[in-house]
Amino acid sequence: MEKGEYASETGMGAPAYDDPARIVEDKGVRMGEAADMYGDLDTAEEYGYVTRGLKSRHIQFIALGGTIGTGLFLGIGRALTQAGPLSILLGYTLTGIAVFGMMQSLGEMATWLPLPGAIPQFCARYVDGALGFAVGWNNWYASAITLCAEISAASLVIQFWQGAVGINIAAWISIIIVVIICLNIFAVSIYGEAEFIFASVKIITIVGLLIMALCVDVGGSPTHDRIGFRYWKNPGAMELYISSDPNTGRFLGLFSTLVNAAFSYGGVEMVAVAAGEAENPRKNIPKAVRRVFWRILFFYVLGSLAIGVLVPYNDPNLLSAQSSGASGAAQSPWVIAIYRAGIPVLPSIINAVILTSASSSANAFLYTGSRYLYALAQNGQAPRFLLKCSKAGVPYWAVGLTASISLLTYMSCSTGANVVFTWFQNLTTIASLFTWCSICIAYVRFHAALKAQGIDRNTLVFKSPFQPYTAWAAFTFFAIIIVFNGFYVFSPTFNVDNFITDYVGIPIFFVLYLFWKIFKRTKWLNPADVDLHTGKAALDAADLHWPQQHPRNIFERIWFWIA
Repeated sequence: MEKGEYASETGMGAPAYDDPARIVEDKGVRMGEAADMYGDLDTAEEYGYVTRGLKSRHIQFIALGGTIGTGLFLGIGRALTQAGPLSILLGYTLTGIAVFGMMQSLGEMATWLPLPGAIPQFCARYVDGALGFAVGWNNWYASAITLCAEISAASLVIQFWQGAVGINIAAWISIIIVVIICLNIFAVSIYGEAEFIFASVKIITIVGLLIMALCVDVGGSPTHDRIGFRYWKNPGAMELYISSDPNTGRFLGLFSTLVNAAFSYGGVEMVAVAAGEAENPRKNIPKAVRRVFWRILFFYVLGSLAIGVLVPYNDPNLLSAQSSGASGAAQSPWVIAIYRAGIPVLPSIINAVILTSASSSANAFLYTGSRYLYALAQNGQAPRFLLKCSKAGVPYWAVGLTASISLLTYMSCSTGANVVFTWFQNLTTIASLFTWCSICIAYVRFHAALKAQGIDRNTLVFKSPFQPYTAWAAFTFFAIIIVFNGFYVFSPTFNVDNFITDYVGIPIFFVLYLFWKIFKRTKWLNPADVDLHTGKAALDAADLHWPQQHPRNIFERIWFWIA
């Protein structure tokens, strides 16, 4: 979109575009960015704009621990019982490689143009307005419903403690909703501080659990039992899934872990969504994207290895907890491992961390959902009132509308309504995979646009490796999971309910895409005509205004490396 075009397209008056560098000097980075995006200063002042209130440590810890919810602590247990320890290790590793490739592609685009919401804007700018519309609304819906799911999970996790038994679950839901709205509505810096604390708890817990796993595995538990890789021999490294044929059964078990891992990695792209509100984004976003590698390695790969050596996939307590739908930490393989090792107290601590993770994830999805709405409004694909920001730079209408969906969580309190609530959740099953595929497509077109417009990638602040082949490989991996994620519904007999659950997301995405394509008659953009520059001039000017930090001692040097 050319400068000033937004104003005319959305009926905001005739554009009166000013030099963004001058506006940055006169009125600050925030107004400079707004004027550069909207095409005139009057529109920028009328609607306001988000503010760059997320510090480096906020962004780095969001990259390391943001949106990690109950999946890593609870969901991985079902993958273990279904496929075995080697399968979950391979599944989480292979999916992690694909996710890292996708994040490298996203990181390059987000460093070139760190916009609020980012992903719908990249898709609309570099590929087709219809793709931006489909990705934006699909992501908003998925974020809003996942917000409900995480609130529901957090309220159920509380039931693990005996003192909470008998208290209406609606009370816990109400408390959590109020808390996360307060964390999001006042200032983005408050949200950043909350995520910094939440992520710190998760990181410390995961590191502690990995150390605990090593100690227990070599015989350092109260039972002094050296486990080693005993459970990889008996009951075995790979469990048969669906098929009784050893080769087919093991392959299907491995493939099922790819699906599980993809859901566990959901939300990893959030660091790019926050790029539009990050201080010094050209420095902090590349650093955060590189940190995703360590998140994948330590949290998921080493975590799946630790679980695989501590708990056999046929553990009766784990199987019983899953079949009975036990509350909170009772279903966590980490807690099962702690019980087996004879370590007291830790289960309650792990349950508290799971509660923190679910609350943190809900907080993160309220943030991302509101920014997707904001990005859609900037694209002219959502009502313009959603652009309105408070003096603190919060798009309060977008936050309020997204938060209102959280009221659906109360449906989980009633047995009948819970069926409907579960159906809503099922619609989000493969939303993350469509988002990742769209990011890869957007990057391929971005790469082509740079080439067509004579921009040397060697001049970029962040250049991802082996492109565009990395993006194509990641796209192929995610597309395969989308197509085959419900393979189990065909055996032993076709299950209609599960088929709809696993595949309803596909027609929803393409209906959104075709609606906007037909309604607006959009076309795939020619790389030579792609708008690579609207909004960039103000960001380039702002780069000169960010203070440079220099460590004064060894402790600051370590802290600056971490955060």
